[in-house]
Amino acid sequence: MRNKVIHVLYHGQRVGRVAETSDRLAAFEYDEQWLVDGFSISPFKLPLEKKVFIAKSTPFNGNFGVFIDSMPDGWGRLLVDRMLIKKRINPAEVSILDRLAIVGSSGMGALEYQPEESLADLAVSSDLNSLAREAEAILNDKYDGNLEELVKAGGSSGGARPKVLVNIAGVDWLIKFRSGEDPKNVGREEYRYSKMARLAGLDMPETRLFERKFFGVKRFDRKADGSKVHMLSASALLDASHRFPTLDYTDLLRGALNLTRDYSEVDKLFRLMCFNVFIHNRDDHAKNFSFLYDDGRWQVSPAYDLVYAAGMGGEHATTIAGEGKNPTEKDMLMVATMVGMNLRGAKRIIAEVKEAVAKSN
Repeated sequence: MRNKVIHVLYHGQRVGRVAETSDRLAAFEYDEQWLVDGFSISPFKLPLEKKVFIAKSTPFNGNFGVFIDSMPDGWGRLLVDRMLIKKRINPAEVSILDRLAIVGSSGMGALEYQPEESLADLAVSSDLNSLAREAEAILNDKYDGNLEELVKAGGSSGGARPKVLVNIAGVDWLIKFRSGEDPKNVGREEYRYSKMARLAGLDMPETRLFERKFFGVKRFDRKADGSKVHMLSASALLDASHRFPTLDYTDLLRGALNLTRDYSEVDKLFRLMCFNVFIHNRDDHAKNFSFLYDDGRWQVSPAYDLVYAAGMGGEHATTIAGEGKNPTEKDMLMVATMVGMNLRGAKRIIAEVKEAVAKSN
């Protein structure tokens, strides 16, 4: 590998190009035509301007958050690195540009990267039980099967739990498997929480329990016609690491307001905050909130990764008005006040979510 320049595309149109500085930092420049009729792919960090943007060394190891969103993390990164080792390539020596080339057209969201350096070109099996067994073997360092198939199925995904991206009956799904640390019924539990979230008024994608045990969520970065939707995580939008507690819901909601200019979008994240508090989901890090760009506007994505989680040190990854361990309704209202929300509406959201969670438990 060792690419010198990577071209970024959106729906076949060239967005810009990425190069690497002598300090191993990503440098990005928008394409001339994109400056005329395109949009900012990361409004706070890469405004639509004619200039060369240089990434900071932190928090994304010299890359821009919007491109990190395209890359696999956790499980997906594990698969890609295993595949690189199999091809006798040291993962530590693979550059930012080469990582983007590996993503190619397979990443989450709508951005694609050329030239593409695919590590696996096999078709993905629809046998979920077989894929789950293979994923378990990978985690237990006992896998000697077809690594290429797992890379193709899950090599562009993020998060710690094994998962695959598959098309079933013309619908694109993200389906999760159990990791060694998960309870045996983790799939059924996440499905139960997804129904609870819908009852609580959260904007939820379609969810399903496959084979009565594998939790699946319909991908919201894909439309029914297969076209891709640009997606940006809160981590990328705000330059906030998802590996450490660096974000407060006040910052998150303010960022959403500045991006969308719409308090109804802020209300969605406030409702999600309340739900995370009431179900004790403390793994609410910066990559578990996203925004979608479609039809010329930004909006908050449907909610995802909703399940009971103890959190690092027993605290929320995203604090509630500075409180991470035992947030109260008073803390939630403080967030609403600091963001300029209507307090009567905020109290109503709190009550609705609290009632829905109580009914479901």
